[in-house]
Amino acid sequence: MNRRDLLKASAAAGAAAALPRTATAQPAPARVLKMVPQANLTSLDPIWTTANITRNHGHMIYDSLYGLDANFAPQPQMAEGHVLEDGGKVVTITLRPGLKFHDGEPVRAQDVVPSITRWMKRNPFGQKLETVVDAVEVVDDRRLRFKLKRPFPLLFKALGQVSNSPAFIMPERLARTDPFQQVREAIGSGPFKFKADEYNSGSLVVYERFADYVPSPVGTPSLTAGPKVAHFDRVEWNIIVDAATAAAALQTGEIDWYEQPPPEIQQLLRRNRTIAIEAIDPLPLTGILRFNHLHAPFNDKRMRQAILPAVNQEDFMQAVVGTDASLYRTGVGLFTPGTPLANDAALGALAGPRSVDRAKALMREAGYTNQPMRLIGPTDILAPSAMTQVGADLVRRLGFNADIVLTDWGTTVQRRTSREPVERGGWSMLFTSFSSVDFVDPAAHFPLRGNGTNAWFGWPSIPRLEELRDAWFEAPDLPTEQRLAREMQTVAMDELPYVPVGSYLSMTAIKRNLTGRVPGLALFWNLRRT
Repeated sequence: MNRRDLLKASAAAGAAAALPRTATAQPAPARVLKMVPQANLTSLDPIWTTANITRNHGHMIYDSLYGLDANFAPQPQMAEGHVLEDGGKVVTITLRPGLKFHDGEPVRAQDVVPSITRWMKRNPFGQKLETVVDAVEVVDDRRLRFKLKRPFPLLFKALGQVSNSPAFIMPERLARTDPFQQVREAIGSGPFKFKADEYNSGSLVVYERFADYVPSPVGTPSLTAGPKVAHFDRVEWNIIVDAATAAAALQTGEIDWYEQPPPEIQQLLRRNRTIAIEAIDPLPLTGILRFNHLHAPFNDKRMRQAILPAVNQEDFMQAVVGTDASLYRTGVGLFTPGTPLANDAALGALAGPRSVDRAKALMREAGYTNQPMRLIGPTDILAPSAMTQVGADLVRRLGFNADIVLTDWGTTVQRRTSREPVERGGWSMLFTSFSSVDFVDPAAHFPLRGNGTNAWFGWPSIPRLEELRDAWFEAPDLPTEQRLAREMQTVAMDELPYVPVGSYLSMTAIKRNLTGRVPGLALFWNLRRT
C-alpha cells in the first residue's frame, strides 16, 4: 500500500482515532479555538529564525509599530502617528497610550529602540535600514526618533514587515539579547499571551486572550493592519503529525482548524459540508532548493548549475499540492507570481525537456568525483517534506554520493544553522518554502541576499546581487524596479544562491462556523465562531 492509499484508509476510519492526550475528545467550548498548526513550535524567537511556525507564534503574542495591509501598504499599529522633519531625515514616532506587555509593564520607547536595533541585525529589510540610520533614540516614554543619513521612504514599510522576521516589540530586558542567540521567554504586547506553563513542544502550545490589549482604533482588519480583535479566550495548537488523525479530529469537531492538510486529505475533507478548504493566502508560496555555498560540492558554481537540466518544477509542486494545475505555478523565478516584479528573465535553464543525463555530464565537467553531499529535510511539515522527498530521489538519480538526513522540522531548523563541512555534521542542500510576502520584492527576500556570512543559511557571496539590491532601494519608479528585478534574476540564475522549484497555493481546512479569518497567514484575530 502506498502512502496516499494508507492515508486515505486511515482517514476513513479516523472517526475512531484517538487524539494525543493534549487534544481532548470533548467538544471545544465556544470561547476556545483548537487547531493543528503546520509544524511543531521549537523556537520561540521570531527574530532568530525564519521558520513560519515561529513567525505565526510571533503574530499571536507580539505587536509592531506598523502593520501592512493586503496591498502591502503600511498602517499605524502600536504607533499613534509620526512626524517627519529635516526633509524626512528625522522621523519621530509616538506610541499609542496605554500599551502594556503581558507581564503588566507598560510599553515604552525604551523597549522599542532595542527591539528595533536587534531586528535590524537579522532581517534583510532591517539590515538595509541600518545602513541609512545614524541613530535610533529614546525621546521619552512614548516617543522614539530615527535620525537618518538621508530620507528613507520605505521606513514604515520596513517596520511593518509581515514575515520573516517582523519588527516585533519585546520588553527591553529581552530585546537586549544578542540577535544571534535565541530569546528564551515569550512576552509581548499582542492580542494573545503565551502560556509557558502549558507549553509542551511536540504536543501542545496554548495562548490566552490578553485582557489589557487595546486594538488599533483605526483601519479595518487586513493582513497585519487594522484592529486586532481577539474573540477567543483560549487558542490551542495541538501538534498532530499524522495527517489521518488530524483529519479525523477536524471531522468529529475535536479541532476547528487544520492548517496544512496534504492534498489526499483535502480530497477527503471536501466531502464534509461542515469544512471549508480554501487558500490560506490568495498569493502563492514559492518553494526553493537551497545550496550551502561554503563547502563542496556546491561551493563551485559549476556544480550548482549542473543540476538545472534535471530540475522539474512540476514534479516538486505536484508533490506539495497534487495534480490540480490550478493550485501550482511553474516557470517561476525569484519573485512571487502575480506581483509586479515577477518576470521570466534567465529562466530558460528550467524550461524545455528535462534531462538527468545532461545534468550528469555537466557534473563530470565540473569535476564531480563522488564527493559526499548531505541533503537535510523534515518529515513533519507538508511542503518542505514533499519537496525534500522529490529532491532525495533526484540526487540519487544524478549519482551523488548522498547522505539523506530526514528529521522533524525543529531539528532541521536547528541543523541548517551549522556552517561546518559535511564530515563534521554540516549540510549541502535543503528544500523549504517562503510566504508570498517574502518574495514580493528584494527588501525582505532572505534567500536572495548575497552578503556572504551575513546572508541566510547557505551563505552565498554574490557582490553584484547586493549592488542591484541597493540600486532597487533607490529606484524612482516601478519600471526601474522591474528592470532591476530582471537584472537580479539574471544574476541569480547564473550564480544560483538557490533554485526556485515552483509556486503553490497553500490550502487550509477550517470549520465553516468560523468566520472573519484574515487571509495571508494563520492569523487568529478577527476570527469568531458563528
